[in-house]
Amino acid sequence: MVVVLDIASPPRHPEKVHRPDVPASKKPPWIRVKAPVSKGYRETQAIVRAHGLHTVCEEAGCPKIGECSERKHATFIFRGDTRTRSCAFSNVKTGLPGALDAAEPVRVAQATVKLGLKHVVVTSVDRDDLDDGGAAHFAAIIRALREQCPATTIEVLTPDFLRKEGAAEVVIAAKPDVFNHNLETVPAKYLTVRPGARYFASIRLLQRVKEVDPTIFTKSGIMVGLGEERNEILQVMADLRAADVDFLTIEQYLQPSRKHHAVERFVPPEEFKAYETIAYAKGFLMVSSSPLTRSSHHAGDDFTRLRAAREARYGIS
Repeated sequence: MVVVLDIASPPRHPEKVHRPDVPASKKPPWIRVKAPVSKGYRETQAIVRAHGLHTVCEEAGCPKIGECSERKHATFIFRGDTRTRSCAFSNVKTGLPGALDAAEPVRVAQATVKLGLKHVVVTSVDRDDLDDGGAAHFAAIIRALREQCPATTIEVLTPDFLRKEGAAEVVIAAKPDVFNHNLETVPAKYLTVRPGARYFASIRLLQRVKEVDPTIFTKSGIMVGLGEERNEILQVMADLRAADVDFLTIEQYLQPSRKHHAVERFVPPEEFKAYETIAYAKGFLMVSSSPLTRSSHHAGDDFTRLRAAREARYGIS
């Protein structure tokens, strides 16, 4: 999640944002996904629902849900059907979320065991209603996973914990293998795409992870097609490398509904490849850049490659 653009503080109460309908753009031929109809999809969703959990795959309408479910991949999102901040790109609804469930960490671990996951991703929508932004719940889920499936590697995709003093340190102390926080877009687009957030607060969060525990991999991602310029994307890369971020994802923004931000441009695959080449040249250990890249897509395979890249570069496993 995530030139200085200082955005106003997030509201004390959920935002009610009314946006005019924006006609959806016709997708080009390289934006194609299979409908989720396989047996693997049904089995994965049945396990998730049986444990009373949510996945970001469903809540955000991810186009890769069919492929990931077929492979029994899932990104768990705690209390994930409602967020406290509105944004222009996500399909998760805005409102007043329910209280956190103390039994949820155990259910996440049980579902992970049932699915046989070697790598699990846990995320959360913005929870400005909580004193710690949900940090303690992240930590509790990590501990439950370590106890019930110690061989499984753990990735967290966190909100920005804006104005939640010490929250990031709570998650870091629980020692996830990967700490992911997405910038989402370039600074100049924050006002319209990511209101309530601050670009450099997100950069600072990622930097803080490495300061506290350099052994944890850090990861961030941005969307393109929102009207950003090439030089702005390159500056984001430079800012992330200055914060020692290891892994960068770049994906095509797809408009979830007519109420969301319009797609300004469908970026062709060759431009994604060019960004990948530049990002590696800037020093990222790992880069995933393609129209249908998603932050948690192939996360397990990517973690294996990420660890191998660090060992090759630094001799550290």
